[in-house]
Amino acid sequence: MSLTIPDKIRMFREKLYDKAKDEPDFRFYQLYDKVYREDILRYAWYVSRANGGAPGVDGVRFADIEAEGLEEWLKGLQKELHDKTYRPSAVRRVMIPKAGGGERPLGIPTIRDRVAQTAVKLVIEPIFEADFEDSAHGYRPGRSALDAVRLTHESLREGYTDVVDADLSKYFDNIPHDKLMWAVRQRITDVHLLKLIQMWLKVPVEERDEKGKRRITGGKRNDKGTPQGGVISPLLANIYMNLYLKQWRTKEKGREYKARIVNYADDLVILSKGRGADALEWTRRIMGKMGLSLNEDKTRIVNAAKESFNFLGYTFGPRIYKAGGGRMKTAWPSDKSVQRIKDKVGSILKPGNMEPWPKVAETLNQTLGGWKNYFSYGDTYKSYRAINNYVCHKVRFFLNRRCKKSKLDLNGLSHKVFGELGVTSMNRDSRRAASVGRS
Repeated sequence: MSLTIPDKIRMFREKLYDKAKDEPDFRFYQLYDKVYREDILRYAWYVSRANGGAPGVDGVRFADIEAEGLEEWLKGLQKELHDKTYRPSAVRRVMIPKAGGGERPLGIPTIRDRVAQTAVKLVIEPIFEADFEDSAHGYRPGRSALDAVRLTHESLREGYTDVVDADLSKYFDNIPHDKLMWAVRQRITDVHLLKLIQMWLKVPVEERDEKGKRRITGGKRNDKGTPQGGVISPLLANIYMNLYLKQWRTKEKGREYKARIVNYADDLVILSKGRGADALEWTRRIMGKMGLSLNEDKTRIVNAAKESFNFLGYTFGPRIYKAGGGRMKTAWPSDKSVQRIKDKVGSILKPGNMEPWPKVAETLNQTLGGWKNYFSYGDTYKSYRAINNYVCHKVRFFLNRRCKKSKLDLNGLSHKVFGELGVTSMNRDSRRAASVGRS
């Protein structure tokens, strides 16, 4: 969730961006005092509050801070930063399910640390935004994953069908601290601000087992990785990835390999005209120099004129349409993405859900609407139809269990579910989007 940025902060960030853009070699040496500026800290609080999230290791929630007095809390954090006595708390680690199976660690900082990180991000983000390559789309103001999806599809339509589907091995976990800080220092020399960033990189991680036993890992001994879940981590990850993307541009690898790169955080595809193997070998070598590696089991070269690949929840590749008999290079929601929304619908409409139907429908519509907002590009017809059919039947069984005397029958089921019962329907009129880019 985003909030309207105050004019004073917006203009300050614009000045930083303009300075960085106009002077690519300039290093900013006096920024720390801006971090604890009253208006920046206050706005950082509201941004953090809007984003929500679970408490950190101290168990303190946003409501707790407000109940005890937000003004005093902000003054306390401001004083710690001003006096340089601020020290971050340990990060609470939880494991969350991965889309492809398994789990990945998520670090949850305390609210105090989230606000401090947000304040630093507000100050330094525009400086690095001036340097970031156009091929990077992840976690950047004014850019989105859908922008990356569109660019990937457009490149395929233009004949860039020799595709490197690259998978980086645990990118966030393996970024070397020394090389990352070198990249940060190319733009920032304020020692106090650099120390803040280093403290967040070295912060201990607290884990608890099933019995609640506490275990501390990381800390000063840790020399790599940016904890996923930290406010500052995506920006730091982008700064490091930009080293690779900048080399690609300055060494004119796009021209040499007749290729384009599309990057979103740690997701990366290279689309070329027949030079995918060369682009992959160069990437493997550069990543190695950066202390990173490719997951060789998942990285592959795809002929997207004949086969498909997945990127950012979409599947890209050829589809044959019976109506016109033509082959089209298009994009559509991946099977995993469709299954994921079905699983979410099933969890909402589970037998144990005893909430009143209006509340159930509201939750269902929020879930379906959020999925549809992102998966609105390309050929969505089959995916939308499959989801609509699934929702209809799940709603029927859900309500029939509750009201056995007046069961919903199959006649006019779609009209009942998406009409009388008020459930959001996927837009079925999506053939036109899929007809773009016939080849």
